[in-house]
Amino acid sequence: MMWKRPDHREPNQLRPVSFERNFTRFSPGSVLAKSGDTKVLCSVSIEPGVPKFLQNTGQGWLTAEYRMLPGATPQRQPREFLKLSGRTQEIQRLIGRSLRAALDLKALGEYTITVDADVIQADAGTRTTAITGGFVALVDALNSLIQKGQLQQLPICHQIAAISVGLLEGEPYLDLNYTEDVAADIDFNLVMTEELEIIELQGTAELGSFSREQLDKILNVAELGIQELLKAQRQILGEFILLKSGES
Repeated sequence: MMWKRPDHREPNQLRPVSFERNFTRFSPGSVLAKSGDTKVLCSVSIEPGVPKFLQNTGQGWLTAEYRMLPGATPQRQPREFLKLSGRTQEIQRLIGRSLRAALDLKALGEYTITVDADVIQADAGTRTTAITGGFVALVDALNSLIQKGQLQQLPICHQIAAISVGLLEGEPYLDLNYTEDVAADIDFNLVMTEELEIIELQGTAELGSFSREQLDKILNVAELGIQELLKAQRQILGEFILLKSGES
């Protein structure tokens, strides 16, 4: 018995994806990233200087902060102030690790980049949308330093994107919405480069376990979704990104 998707998508079909650049006025990179009904505002700021452990190394740094706005879900989410939940800490570390993998930190020099991911509306996939949209905002912010003469070239070594895959009725389904996320027996989040190399693989069996054969199916479906997301990023960024793969 096949799972019937609430929005009638094919198993390997993404939700509609879009990136609205320059969404706010003051951030050098700001993107409203949409994946279906999930909407995440990704804002990037860049400041001179680095944490103490990197001072005088000539190397830059990137960190991330993630928050769910109170009205992002059907029931109000209390704001997190001094005490962050374990989920929030895990997600912002994932976003930071993933976007650092896109950077040549030596070529960046001693700047600290902060990526703020604020979830405006949540229908599952907030972390993956934050990473995929965060990359677009990151490229825009770095390009602003080039335009000011503070950098000579774009310190991007990889294009990256992220997607979720879940097992429903024993079969993989791409880019889960909330209804599917709740129902999935197995839930994966994957971050990949333009060469489809894996940066991060998070997989959990909510019920029972999964086989190597099922894992291979999940990875195959994820690659299809990642390729579509990479293409969408390239279309919106245009001349600001050079591709190792040579794809258009």
